[in-house]
Amino acid sequence: MFKRTVPITVVLVLLLSLLAACGSSSTSSSSGSSRYGSSGGTTPTTAPATGGSVITTTTATVKGASQTILTNAQGMTLYYFTPDTATSSACTGGCATAWPPVLFQGSGTPTSATSLSGTLSAVSDGNGTQVEYNGHPLYTFSGDTAAGQTHGEGVLGKWFVATPDLKAQGTQQTTPAPTRGGY
Repeated sequence: MFKRTVPITVVLVLLLSLLAACGSSSTSSSSGSSRYGSSGGTTPTTAPATGGSVITTTTATVKGASQTILTNAQGMTLYYFTPDTATSSACTGGCATAWPPVLFQGSGTPTSATSLSGTLSAVSDGNGTQVEYNGHPLYTFSGDTAAGQTHGEGVLGKWFVATPDLKAQGTQQTTPAPTRGGY
């Protein structure tokens, strides 16, 4: 029985460390730091897109329902972070290690292998030149180890799978409301 609890303990410690990287409550300063870590020196764990199609779509199960989602060229699920703005990422430093930003290196704008109802763009922020969909900077999740996984959906109530119908930044989102009891 001890052998079985050791791996579970290790997994729990790693998960808590991962969540702590994205849940820090320190404040921003004008020196380029964010509440999620320093904006300098971040190295993404996914290769930047360098031409060709950056974004594609696929069907995946999200919270038990089949949905069309955005993915990178390798088929990994893309996410958005609700504290981000259209001009800056709130997830840098240690947070960007757990949630690698989708970066774009090239001229012009990012492209999609499939027709999208929204707009792809790129913004220079603390992570580099980050791909955005409808003004939302996009990320992958280190907890997704294979194409089509959606383990990052709903993490901390701030991370959500990006879908083709994602509303433009600054408009009302259709993210699930938190469950509240006792009314």
